[in-house]
Amino acid sequence: AADLSLASRLKEEIKYEAENAPLEQEPEFLKAFREEGVWEIKEKDGSDDVELLRTFGTESIRVFFSIADIDNDPPQFQPEEGEEELPPPPYQVRCTATITKPSGGALVAELTAEEGGAFIIDGVSYYSDSKLATDMTAQAEWDRRGVYIGPQFDNLDVQVQEEFEKYIQERGINEELAAFIPDFAEYKEQKEYVKWLNSVTNFIES
Repeated sequence: AADLSLASRLKEEIKYEAENAPLEQEPEFLKAFREEGVWEIKEKDGSDDVELLRTFGTESIRVFFSIADIDNDPPQFQPEEGEEELPPPPYQVRCTATITKPSGGALVAELTAEEGGAFIIDGVSYYSDSKLATDMTAQAEWDRRGVYIGPQFDNLDVQVQEEFEKYIQERGINEELAAFIPDFAEYKEQKEYVKWLNSVTNFIES
């Protein structure tokens, strides 16, 4: 029967994953990150979304990313005859960093975290209403579409770009965090995949 055949194939996949990417123990990179005690990790089983939270003085800082944004298989270009083969592009995760103050307003930086430890700033927006900047509802997302999001970051004066980079680095949005995010996204994606395999297998066999 098709259900037995599918369940058998899924079990083979579960066995393969258990042998090649065991998840019983928390990986060292995650233990070290937690022990530093700078960022709090908020994530739920079965959810794509991850939040990293911290305070900096009176400011509240949130870095949000989703494992759904992982590009596991970026396009590979075949080199022309005589050309050297290019190294694979770095593993990237898109993130949003939101900085709010008690006095109101929010600064939102759209970022790309690259494997190896680098943040690329794609854009910086300002919201006078911090609730609009931080709400995760569909209505808030719709309302944000009508807000001026600021200039293209690359179009800003180079010195202004550099000062923005220093500003976020001072708040812990730095090379260390940029290296952690792709590692954690990959770890969580693997964890959710194994859970999905087990859930689907149990359903088919029930």
